[in-house]
Amino acid sequence: MERYIEQSGLGDLLAKVQNQERLTIADGRKLYQCSDILALGYLANLVRERKNGNDAFFIYNQHINYSNICTNLCKFCAFGRKKEDDLAYEMTVADVKEKVRERLSEPITEIHMVGGIHPDLPFQYYIDILQAIKDVRPEVHIQAFTCVEIYHLAQLAGKPVGDTLEVLKDAGLGSIPGGGAEVFNPRIRELTCPEKLSGEGWLEVARIAHQHGLKTNATMLYGHIETIDERLEHLDALRTLQDETNGFLAFIPLAFHPKNTAMSEHKGTTGINDLKNIAVSRLMLDNFPHIKAYWVMIGEKLAQVALSFGADDMDGTVKEEVITHMAGAETAQALGHKTLIRLIKEAGRTPVERDTLYNVLETF
Repeated sequence: MERYIEQSGLGDLLAKVQNQERLTIADGRKLYQCSDILALGYLANLVRERKNGNDAFFIYNQHINYSNICTNLCKFCAFGRKKEDDLAYEMTVADVKEKVRERLSEPITEIHMVGGIHPDLPFQYYIDILQAIKDVRPEVHIQAFTCVEIYHLAQLAGKPVGDTLEVLKDAGLGSIPGGGAEVFNPRIRELTCPEKLSGEGWLEVARIAHQHGLKTNATMLYGHIETIDERLEHLDALRTLQDETNGFLAFIPLAFHPKNTAMSEHKGTTGINDLKNIAVSRLMLDNFPHIKAYWVMIGEKLAQVALSFGADDMDGTVKEEVITHMAGAETAQALGHKTLIRLIKEAGRTPVERDTLYNVLETF
């Protein structure tokens, strides 16, 4: 195999990976430019198995999107709507409670909740929906509000981000999802999401969350107008913050879906592009414990393959995904846990049900 890697042009990087040396931006560029996807996958799999052996994780979770009304209206997003739009909606506290109650018969361990940057909802609303979830499911872990939302909630509360997080923790917040990171580079944000919190702002909210004992995830939305160097700059910024705080649980590369967005003239990602981003992420983010192959974005079949290209997690049952499907995703809106177990076993991995913080609940 080593001769094969040499022939692919990645021989020098194989030595670095074997010696657990940190890869540079130039190394990352070489990985992205490599056309031999199998050689790239082999390197990524070395790191994946060093960190997580043969295990492939999943979680029994439920998604709730409390509102799609948003002032940012990012060009790559098909979910956000102006308040007067016919497709705009917002859930009441009772609606959120009912969503949770509908699935009480299922062994859900995590509720994942995000929404738009709503212009009118008061800070108390967000406290109330956290408490409402805990009223119905006291033991559930709530992973809610992206760093972009957290910054908005701090402004609503008139408090520093750290103090706001303490109030949210008291109401039931357990961790923070990775959305809103997009691509950190200012050029990309100016062209695609000029109203959104800056990349530096996102990183600062994540830093403060880690300092307050909240674990978070991180994402990167790839496959639109970003360059390879802008992707690598993004990964390097995450790696640097993780060196400082060790607060990130997992990285989730998110494939851009163009349908119904203001960037619909762009093509969706290809399978090679998806696998390459997962593999490069695994190799560059040497201090991240987990890389997700988010089946909602890339499809369950490619997610299976990704388990040998650096990914060790398929996310979860999801139970009613809305955001990606509004952008034309043709995947299911939920998968049963038995289906996830089957998919993982077929990929030659050991299915491991986890909780949000990666505590093992059951190995199949």
